[in-house]
Amino acid sequence: MPDIQTLRQRLTTGQANALLDNLYGSRAGMRERQIARYLDLLDRFAAQFPEADLAAAQTEVEFFSAPGRTEVGGNHTDHNAGRVLAAAVNLDTLAVVARRASGVIRLYSEGYPPSVVDLSQLEVVESEKYTSTALLRGVCARYQQLGLAIGGFDAYVSSEVLKGSGLSSSASFEVLVASILNHLYNHDQVDAIRSAQIGQYAENQYFGKPCGLMDQTAIAVGGFCTIDFKDFANPVVRKVGADSAFDFAATGYALVIVDTGGNHADLTGDYAAMANEMKAVARALGGSVLREFSKERLLAEAPALRSRVKDRAILRALHFYDDDQRVVEEVQALEANRFDRFLQLVIESGNSSWMLGQNCMLTRTPEEQGLTLGLAVSANLLKGRGAWRVHGGGFAGTIQAFAPDDLVEAYVAQMRALFGEQSCHLLMIRPLGATHLDL
Repeated sequence: MPDIQTLRQRLTTGQANALLDNLYGSRAGMRERQIARYLDLLDRFAAQFPEADLAAAQTEVEFFSAPGRTEVGGNHTDHNAGRVLAAAVNLDTLAVVARRASGVIRLYSEGYPPSVVDLSQLEVVESEKYTSTALLRGVCARYQQLGLAIGGFDAYVSSEVLKGSGLSSSASFEVLVASILNHLYNHDQVDAIRSAQIGQYAENQYFGKPCGLMDQTAIAVGGFCTIDFKDFANPVVRKVGADSAFDFAATGYALVIVDTGGNHADLTGDYAAMANEMKAVARALGGSVLREFSKERLLAEAPALRSRVKDRAILRALHFYDDDQRVVEEVQALEANRFDRFLQLVIESGNSSWMLGQNCMLTRTPEEQGLTLGLAVSANLLKGRGAWRVHGGGFAGTIQAFAPDDLVEAYVAQMRALFGEQSCHLLMIRPLGATHLDL
């Protein structure tokens, strides 16, 4: 492992430029901003752990990075064994890490309380739920349960994955920790899918959120990929496009994530209800997930189902079937270079989420409709030229848009006028998943 001084030198002399461009894109000023960020993180690590003689810059350290992810197709389909279209993006969770001889992990993350986990105590701690410490402990526990090696380390973390944006900041953190343990103690033998499953376990069992596996998989795998969850234990992952990498830059469109605001607190129940109501329909049909049945079966039995499940559950089940099939069609459209058809399918997906999935507003606060306002304005600005849809879990207010290059400036200006200067984020698709960075 290199020491701090060596990493500083590699960053400032251009040795890391190609890797940084691959991770973050070549937009003007991006490389310089990331170099400054990396150097600052090294300084913060040194200041946080002075007992390791860091002032002399002799401690051996490593960089690790895990991207955020954007869901492109398949809104709330993964938890019912459906298909999704997702991509890693160039906003990431970045860590500087040094191995510790003791069985303790000390992790500091900007904007969060420090996390300290004794590896001899990996049981669920109820008071830690909904914290990063719970995720850290959960990843370590799952590694141990699977017979994988674990060990101590010190880490300082910086995240650009926007919290509450639908870009999956928690999954990025989970898979980052899994990547650290994989590289430091398991010779990089844990594959991307297993890392994703470990992250999901930590979020389900330790953090307390009943998430599916899409977020962690897209983050662990990287690039632009379609994921089929028909077999939860062995999801089928495939990169999209020629040479396993679909090039969005060549389409003449920009990917824009817009945070329309709203209260992001206490949405776990709303997210859980999406999965639970769909699964309630599946149970009423005699199974466990909707993928076991056809849409035609659901429609045929809808009259009888109304006495066993709520109407909203049936509507959400219909959304599942439509959006699951849409993923197949979106992939076909992209690989046939029919981007206009792809955009139309994105719009159809968003309309289905709005009308059937009903995750574009909170019924308990109907007067707050920033997300639906953003969708309506996007439809007026981009109609016939782009696409728009709810992004991620929904409810709290993030939307995704595909805007043609000549309309991006006007679109972003309108969204910022509505929701604030920090509401819009132009993204690129990142080819690398969570990984150790060999600078």
